[in-house]
Amino acid sequence: MAGKSALKDHVIVCGYGIVGQRVVDILAEEDVPFIVIEVDKQKAENVRQRGYEAISGDATKEKILKDAGIKSAKAIAIVMDNDAKNLFSVLTAKDLNKEIFIATRANDDAVRQKLIEAGADYIVMPQKAASKEIADEILKS
Repeated sequence: MAGKSALKDHVIVCGYGIVGQRVVDILAEEDVPFIVIEVDKQKAENVRQRGYEAISGDATKEKILKDAGIKSAKAIAIVMDNDAKNLFSVLTAKDLNKEIFIATRANDDAVRQKLIEAGADYIVMPQKAASKEIADEILKS
């Protein structure tokens, strides 16, 4: 993968928890250039040990998003397990790059509307999605 300074038309992945790890796996499988922002230094180091670019820092901070190349990124996946941080990151990302595609997650229905108003293009609610999938399978059996 190219170094941070060479990133262009890349994806920024904010958060390397369960959802972020899966997003990274899929991007890597598809050869999509990406960089991970992770506040936990050990998790960021784990990303680097896998051979991927990572920044140790808070994705709600303008400087960190700039360091990740937000101005030349094509998309950002904001997948932290904290609705307030996700919302603030959406606001900051949209402020820094009006054209960026923003995909994020929400845990609470009330936050979903706020994320839309803040500029998120796609919002997933993992608990709802999992619940629906499980219920659909039970109903099929």
